[in-house]
Amino acid sequence: MEAGTTVQPKEAASSSLIALLYAARALRGFGDGFAIIILPAYMTALGFDAAAVGIVATASLLGTALFTLVIGWIAPRFDLRALLLFGAALMTATGLAFPNVEHLTLIALVAFIGTVNPSGGDLGVAVPLEHAVLARTASDERRTQIFARYSLIGALCAAAGSLAASLPDFLVASGSSQLGAFRLMFYAYAALGVTCALLYRRAPHARAEEKAHAPLGPSRGTVYKLAALFSVDAFAGGFVAQSLLVLWLFQRFDLTLSAAGVFFFWASTMSAFSYPVAAWIARRIGLVNTMVFTHIPSSIFLILAAFASNLYVALALLLLRSALSQMDVPTRTSYVMAVVTPAEQPAAASVTAVPRSLASSISPAIAGVLLTTSFAGLPLVVCGALKIAYDLALLYSFRHIKPPEERNHP
Repeated sequence: MEAGTTVQPKEAASSSLIALLYAARALRGFGDGFAIIILPAYMTALGFDAAAVGIVATASLLGTALFTLVIGWIAPRFDLRALLLFGAALMTATGLAFPNVEHLTLIALVAFIGTVNPSGGDLGVAVPLEHAVLARTASDERRTQIFARYSLIGALCAAAGSLAASLPDFLVASGSSQLGAFRLMFYAYAALGVTCALLYRRAPHARAEEKAHAPLGPSRGTVYKLAALFSVDAFAGGFVAQSLLVLWLFQRFDLTLSAAGVFFFWASTMSAFSYPVAAWIARRIGLVNTMVFTHIPSSIFLILAAFASNLYVALALLLLRSALSQMDVPTRTSYVMAVVTPAEQPAAASVTAVPRSLASSISPAIAGVLLTTSFAGLPLVVCGALKIAYDLALLYSFRHIKPPEERNHP
């Protein structure tokens, strides 16, 4: 809200801010949806191999981690709107830079500094801040539902973005060069960044809650243990970062760019509609149980896909995985926000996000090398096995630490 305007009632202002964050999440999700498919295709068109794509994916995830850490550190000192506008400016600059670089070092540098995220999730610098704001505006009973809606919007828009990744094929058919079509898509990504900036300008001036001493207090041990476990999960996920999964499908089954866009549209759509289902399940069996007992079957489907000899079998298994693998996203976020005090929420969101980003930045480069071996499906097997180990460890460590809404139930 701009200075000088009539102050809205607190509840209405909170609802308006949530709607703004939902809208920005939608735009970022749409942009990421096509950018993470276009980037490996763009690099392939430039003549780079799977190992080079893996290096760029690692650079992107590592940069995301470091920027998230910096944002979390400086958030109490700066205006929230300024930080959000910085993120939008970075998104715009990323879209403008990629079409104008062709050397691997420069591409990796843009990926490191920029906002294109090669994973299927959202690890952007704005996420910890948005999580804290959403948690503060929600009651315990509605918290998971609000995060499910936030994730649903992002995933649906990412699905639409995946579908938009087929546009270069139509541009080429209309007479454009392949590289020219990819570059136009990156400029479209920059335009989305500008639109996000226009939205964020409507956000109220605010600062993250000041802390007298350390940002984490009584919940420090819980947060650090969660961060360590989430890092294992993120490290595993990096082996099938979406850009690398796209590349595996390209190489293993000669999947076309248009077909990849359609597949990831449906995969993202299935993930999106799993979020409200996850909130429904969590009300009945608890947040931790929902995370674990939906995640393990999804990892089994991923491992089976690695051994599929038929494209349609592989895609069916990957779609089944998509229907289950992201149910832990809103439940995980809700759980972290619930088991810490309100004053610790921004720090808890950052501390659990940054190690995830750092861990996930290591594995894509390893996966890129594994894709060149005689068994190209090895990254899928490694990812599935590590994720199952993470789920069992999470269940063992946190089955008795319940959020407020579950403490009155057995």
